Amino acid sequence: MKKIILMALAAFLFCSGANAQSQQESINERRQSAQLSEAALNKRASRAARKEARALKRDNWKVAPGQLPLDKQLDRSYNMYFEFDENGLPAYIFGDAMSPGKSYDAAKMQALEIAKTNLAGQLQTEVAALIESTVANEQLSMEDAESIARTVQASKNLIVQRLGRVVTVVECYRQVDKKTVQVRVTIAYNSQMAMKEAKTVIKKQLEEKGEDLHDQLDAIWSQLILSE
Repeated sequence: MKKIILMALAAFLFCSGANAQSQQESINERRQSAQLSEAALNKRASRAARKEARALKRDNWKVAPGQLPLDKQLDRSYNMYFEFDENGLPAYIFGDAMSPGKSYDAAKMQALEIAKTNLAGQLQTEVAALIESTVANEQLSMEDAESIARTVQASKNLIVQRLGRVVTVVECYRQVDKKTVQVRVTIAYNSQMAMKEAKTVIKKQLEEKGEDLHDQLDAIWSQLILSE
C-alpha cells in the first residue's frame, strides 16, 4: 500500500512539474511574441509607407484609438504583398473597399463585406482564367467549360460566406460631415486557403445541380500548384 502511495505521489509530482514547465514555456512564448511586436512597433516604417501615410493624412484619413499608426499598417501591407509561398506564388490575396456610414462601426462592417466580395471576385477571375486555359488546351469541352463557368459566376456570395476569418491589414477613417463617416479597409486571406474554399463551394454547387462535372473540376484544379 505504501509503495502504491509513493508511486502515486511521484506521478503527481511529475505531472505538476510537467505542467509547470509547460506553463513556463507558454509564458516565455508570449514574452517573445510581445518583444517581437514591440520591436516591430519601434521599427521605422519604410519610406514608401511613410509617404503614402502622409498623403492619406492630408486627405483627413486617420486611425481609431488603439490601432497601429497608419504608416505601420501600410508597411505591413507592403510586406505581405511581397510574401510568397513555397511554390513562388503570392502568399496572400487582398481585397480593398471604402464605405460611408452614419457610424464608424456601420461603415466598417459594410466596408469589410465589400472587401470580401472584392476578394471573392478575384477568385472567380482566377478560376475563369483556369477554365479558359483548359479549353484552349482541349482538356475540357466548351459545353462543360460554360457550365462550370456559370456555376463559378453564381457562387460569389457563397464564397464570401465560406471565407473564414480575414486579416484586416489596413483600417482608417475620415469624417465626411457631421452625419457621415467613411471607413477604408484592406483585408488579406491566405491564397491557397482561399482557392481551396472556392473549389469546395463550386464543387458542391455542381453536385447539387446534378451535373457530373466535379471530376472535371478536380482535373482543372490539379493544374494549380496547390497542396491539397
